[in-house]
Amino acid sequence: MLKFRTCILFWKKNSAIECESGNVEVRWNYINKCVLDSTSDLFRQIERIPIKPRITQEIVSKTDEGRKWKNVNIEEGRKNCKELRNEKNRDMNMAKKEYLESICEITKFKKK
Repeated sequence: MLKFRTCILFWKKNSAIECESGNVEVRWNYINKCVLDSTSDLFRQIERIPIKPRITQEIVSKTDEGRKWKNVNIEEGRKNCKELRNEKNRDMNMAKKEYLESICEITKFKKK
């Protein structure tokens, strides 16, 4: 929390100078960076953790990338979203199949 307060105080001192220059994007990026830095210390979780053991980090990253392209209203955006969704579905189906096969092998081994 101390980092966040320091960032806000620094921003207030320098806001008058940057307001005159009209560079709002620089101020926004600085505030965003300060908030992310201060919250990363509190939460310590940067990457999403999948709930199911068969979901890999690659599948999670494809899901996140597909979300970026989902609302892009140009042909390239729709095409990229569809390709990523298909790749993700294929990877998920393969991972599910391998996971279920490994469980079947374990249960067969335990029955013997």
